[in-house]
Amino acid sequence: MTTNYSFKEDDLGISLKKLINGTDIRGIAIENKEHKANLTPEIIALIGSGFFKWLKRNGDTKKNLKVALGMDSRLSGTILKDSLTEALIREGVTVFDCGMTTTPSMFMTTILDDYKCDGAIMITASHLPYYYNGLKFFTSVGGCEKEDIESIIEFSLEKENSSKSLKGKVKKFSLVDDYSKVLVDKVRKAVGEEKPLEGARIIVDAGNGAGGFFATKVLKSLGADIEGSQFLNPDGNFPNHIPNPENKEAMEFIRNAVLKSKADLGIIFDTDVDRAAIVSKSGEEINKNALIALISSIIINEKNKSTIVTDSITSAGVTEFLTNLGGVHHRFKRGYKNVINEAKRLNNEGIECPLAIETSGHAALKENYFLDDGAYLIVKILIEMSKLKKEGKDIDYLIKDLKNPKESKEIRIKIASDDFKTYGQSVIYNLKEFSHKVQGWNIEPQNYEGIKINCAKEEGWFLLRLSLHEPLLAVNIESDIDGGVEEMLKTLKSFLTMYDNLNI
Repeated sequence: MTTNYSFKEDDLGISLKKLINGTDIRGIAIENKEHKANLTPEIIALIGSGFFKWLKRNGDTKKNLKVALGMDSRLSGTILKDSLTEALIREGVTVFDCGMTTTPSMFMTTILDDYKCDGAIMITASHLPYYYNGLKFFTSVGGCEKEDIESIIEFSLEKENSSKSLKGKVKKFSLVDDYSKVLVDKVRKAVGEEKPLEGARIIVDAGNGAGGFFATKVLKSLGADIEGSQFLNPDGNFPNHIPNPENKEAMEFIRNAVLKSKADLGIIFDTDVDRAAIVSKSGEEINKNALIALISSIIINEKNKSTIVTDSITSAGVTEFLTNLGGVHHRFKRGYKNVINEAKRLNNEGIECPLAIETSGHAALKENYFLDDGAYLIVKILIEMSKLKKEGKDIDYLIKDLKNPKESKEIRIKIASDDFKTYGQSVIYNLKEFSHKVQGWNIEPQNYEGIKINCAKEEGWFLLRLSLHEPLLAVNIESDIDGGVEEMLKTLKSFLTMYDNLNI
């Protein structure tokens, strides 16, 4: 493939900077009726070259670099990977082509002895619609931060050298096989058995993303019966359901599969396997707050008085649950990088914090490089499941004391404004003034994003916040009385109807 750049420099800079989405690159890779493509092979090639220059600037300038490339099942993955490969080869890089794999495993290419890459790029846009794609960047320190992404984009805008004497090469690897072995060995060592899952039926719903390997290469190797697993074949059209453990329809699919196949456990992954959730043999969906409680109970049992960092929308019942276990609940702002970095900060200050987890299913453990890894999260649960089985208990035994709110809801409100962030922030700011006029409404003093309001009459609370990735305002709301959610929404709606650019 030959790349021709016909962009004006100023326009190109603006276009590239618009692709920055927190600590990721995200854009439209497949043009459609509603969206023009802005993450093209040409743009990807520029960013790949920028990543090389950024690595070179931050490492050994004389060294020939090794960069690993991987992708999930998205339709545009192959063409974008080919473009990245060509751009890096032109820079003299040895490219480790890891094929279809998971986002967390790409970080491991900087750690594993047979790889030891200087950097890694994962081509993914998580659970977003098929026409999106994006990039996540890693070094041995971890995932790149927002300021790193901004630097990579700046390097992408540097003019090409007129001539280059270096020529790189490509090496093919089956990273998913190598990483599966790491996961299998982890379970065997912890349980002390070669086939610790023998006699258990455990099924996987990969949603046609990259997680199908977990059934065949991990569970089956550990002795589990995987009959009833579904949507294991990668298909970037996502024809069955959105691969997203937060999605109600996706959870219903795995729940039905568990009950139909009489499985002991059901596992669901998102597209690139950095998130996961489970369903117990009784059909109980364990995601969001329940998943936080479950993995926290395992961690606190290993080390009492541990601090667990979560995002801001976790239920009041989670705080009570963690406290009763002997742990400390530390809420922080939404965004998997935010909770991970907060956990790292606490550890640096001498506060024992082994786990950072979002309600979306991003769970990062200190013992695993604070890498948000859905497969590793499930491995921790499988180890505990094996131990509980010997006591005649199922995995949901761990959260039997979790108090769930009587009512809870999440509502997403579209913002019809080009500058949706400014518009959304003005709504949030004005809600603060409005809340003072409502009897029983009090602004939560310890809150890190949006506005959280405690509502005494309804025995509940709601949080209004800007979506991290889309032009949306999100409302998370819960109440401990019948009709409480509806009452809070009625008052909130009377405020939101004043804004013409909100689709309520």
